[in-house]
Amino acid sequence: MNESDKSPIRLEHDGDVAVIVLDDPPLNLFTERTFAAMREARDAVAASDARAMVFRAEGKVFTGGVDVGRVFADVSGGAEGSRLAADGIRELQAFESLEIPTLSLVHGLCLTAGLEASLGCDMIWAAEGSQFGLVERVVGLTPFGGGVQRMAERAGPARAREFVMTGGLYDAERMLEWGVINRVLPGEELLAKGMKFARELAAGPTIAHAATKRLVRAQLDGGVAAADAIVPDIAGPLFDSEDLKNAVRSFLDDGPGKATFEGR
Repeated sequence: MNESDKSPIRLEHDGDVAVIVLDDPPLNLFTERTFAAMREARDAVAASDARAMVFRAEGKVFTGGVDVGRVFADVSGGAEGSRLAADGIRELQAFESLEIPTLSLVHGLCLTAGLEASLGCDMIWAAEGSQFGLVERVVGLTPFGGGVQRMAERAGPARAREFVMTGGLYDAERMLEWGVINRVLPGEELLAKGMKFARELAAGPTIAHAATKRLVRAQLDGGVAAADAIVPDIAGPLFDSEDLKNAVRSFLDDGPGKATFEGR
């Protein structure tokens, strides 16, 4: 296979954990081909028996962002730009809608489309020294793949405005302080510890995890009252699951922490 024929995305499996790997050296730039491969990988994960998903990248950087020359060169005007934005938002929403826990493991540089995809994951862990940016201002754009609003969701509106309007690079420690990412780890520990964490999530009550994701989304979309209103419809059916029945039995017979879960 020629290097040019190699997909920029590959899908791996580590037990119950699906791993989407961005591997398009040297900068893991996003092109239309990358977006299409991401969509295929995401759909494959959704159709699989995976119980957690990790998004990571090979190489020295997570991603240098969108390949401006290849993605924007053929955009003829506003109508085409609107199509690109609508496609990007739709794909990110589908990424967020995966019912399993999702984790992005970021190292090095993480810009534009790669950061937006990471913001579509439930959690982000980062290596020490990594840097994050939505730098579209350099070409006269605002991020159009969902990054602005998801930064505001995690960091708050004032910080999102600063992050996007300056187009600056912000380190992992600042992103942790702002609530954008969950943990910062030494680079040599990121993959091993991140995968261990993902395997622990996959071994848990994944039906309940899916319910948790829905409740968090309801709160973000409509506030606490909106989430409260749907708790009975979301939590109630969990009592019919084999996982809950077996876990309650295990709790009563053997004490807490001994139950195993199968996602049923």
